[in-house]
Amino acid sequence: MDWFYIKGILILSGINLMAVLGLSLLTGFTGLFSFGHAGFMAIGAYVTAMGTMKLGLPFIPALFLGAAGAALASFFIGRLTLNLKGDYFCIATLGFGEAIRLILDNVQYFGGARGWPGIPVSTNLTTVVIIDVIGVAILANLIRSRHGRNFKAIREEELASQTIGINVFRYKMTALMISAAYAGVAGGMLAHLLGFIQPKMFQFIKSTELTITVIFGGLGSISGSVIGALVLTSLPELLRTFATWRLVVYGAAVVFIMISRPQGLMGGYEITPANIRKLLSRRQGLAGKKQAAGGDKE
Repeated sequence: MDWFYIKGILILSGINLMAVLGLSLLTGFTGLFSFGHAGFMAIGAYVTAMGTMKLGLPFIPALFLGAAGAALASFFIGRLTLNLKGDYFCIATLGFGEAIRLILDNVQYFGGARGWPGIPVSTNLTTVVIIDVIGVAILANLIRSRHGRNFKAIREEELASQTIGINVFRYKMTALMISAAYAGVAGGMLAHLLGFIQPKMFQFIKSTELTITVIFGGLGSISGSVIGALVLTSLPELLRTFATWRLVVYGAAVVFIMISRPQGLMGGYEITPANIRKLLSRRQGLAGKKQAAGGDKE
């Protein structure tokens, strides 16, 4: 594999990571499962492309416009669905994602089902890495704040959170809007990487892939989302030698991980300097105990 091919995989991994980070906030930290994030990616992709092609905006301001469009759409869908309990919210978001795809199929202003060609190719590895680092930093600081603790409280027990004074609906709406904005940025970067977008690129299967990535990396772990996005984006490409069997092998690998480690790769654990020091000191302590036990036996 040459560098151009590896760079392409890294860019796709970084784009998927932005959407996965947003979904991690909603699903991993707030406890709301969504199967409509492909719809938010589609909104971000089309609004960002409209910003660069129709309004003449530079790429980065157009990305902000795409994120705002996705967040605004999530506000309206959230007002209607966030009071739903259990699987009903998940089903509602699934319907939303498919509705967005079907609407874009029939809007000729954006090319309809034939797609929208000629989008300027502005996404590169440097841009993706910078945006991903900013996205991870924002999410990590949010989770460590009081608001992050409230998100986790809602995930653990919604009724108890409401009893102690947490505005559950407002925090759910906040998580949904931030999550949608992240997906909108991912969609905008994808549109300006490929130079072409089409509604069928944002089908239900895309939402499923994002949800699988969050669960695969570990619910409630930003580090797990990063690792999951890198692994599950690059794995199908690394398995191309299996030709038509590569997706079967990919699926089998995901199932194996889910069975052998149901909590995900990281299982809520974060890779931070403090945690690494704790792990190293624990291992040194265990090694010292083993040496002491060996000395006693002698």
